[in-house]
Amino acid sequence: MNGGRLMKELVVLSGKGGTGKTSVAAALAALAGPKVIADCDVDAADLHLVLRPRLLRREDFFGGHVAVRDEALCTQCGRCRELCRFGAVGEDFSISRTSCEGCGVCAWFCAEQAIEMVPRLSGELLVSETPHGPFVHARLGVAEEASGKLVTEVRKAARRLAEEQNLPLIIADGSPGVGCPVIASLANASLLLAVTEPSLSALHDLERLAGLARQFRLPVCACLNKWDLAPAVSAQIETWLAENGIPLLARLPFDPAFVAAQVAGCSLVELPGGGGKTGEALRQLWSGLEGLLGDGAVAPEAAVG
Repeated sequence: MNGGRLMKELVVLSGKGGTGKTSVAAALAALAGPKVIADCDVDAADLHLVLRPRLLRREDFFGGHVAVRDEALCTQCGRCRELCRFGAVGEDFSISRTSCEGCGVCAWFCAEQAIEMVPRLSGELLVSETPHGPFVHARLGVAEEASGKLVTEVRKAARRLAEEQNLPLIIADGSPGVGCPVIASLANASLLLAVTEPSLSALHDLERLAGLARQFRLPVCACLNKWDLAPAVSAQIETWLAENGIPLLARLPFDPAFVAAQVAGCSLVELPGGGGKTGEALRQLWSGLEGLLGDGAVAPEAAVG
């Protein structure tokens, strides 16, 4: 398996949106050696905007089931509408795909067996090639759920690619928050990089994210982005990190070059001049991450799923 090497998986998370998590993840993807890149923010995927992917293949993603009525068998008895707690059955007994939760109650109690639960097409899984290596990403359909399940499929596909190509590392860009997609991103990972910013809301969400990581017994390190916008709050965050034994690997200044990189369709470290002082700080961040990933201070390898 993977040439006998222990595969490592670095997950980049933020606890809240707007911290610069994806920009940091893109820079790490550009700086790291052989690896697979995965975008686990399936609800609002955007890492592809700066990785310049060339699509290789796509797969349909079925995230559950949806009720389908056979008009020829339906007697319009009204039992399904009476039992549906999601208001999915209309006055004409048609079933709304967007309102149906796939619970199956209507099909179970339909005396005429006029309702069938069929797989629900909820999105697609994408595998691409980028200048920085293989890339697994996804698109979740509008108003679709099962994002946690799709994240798991993204991670499974990334792990298969890493094994097939004997690549020792997966870098995954996760969703903000601490909900189901984040939980699916953390299971059996090796190291969590928490990207935060100097605001009280970011500190609060960082605390929640660190608490979630503790449930997985997952090592955590941090990157403080835009630290110079509020030095006093940055100091408060640094104190909290130190008190909780979370290493701070980098302080990144507020830098409009991040926006310039997005406009150029690349990561900051790929800009002319390597991104200046911020680029150097990102290189130091990657050096610190390499050390943690190589120290063995990581979760045991296990199958995702």
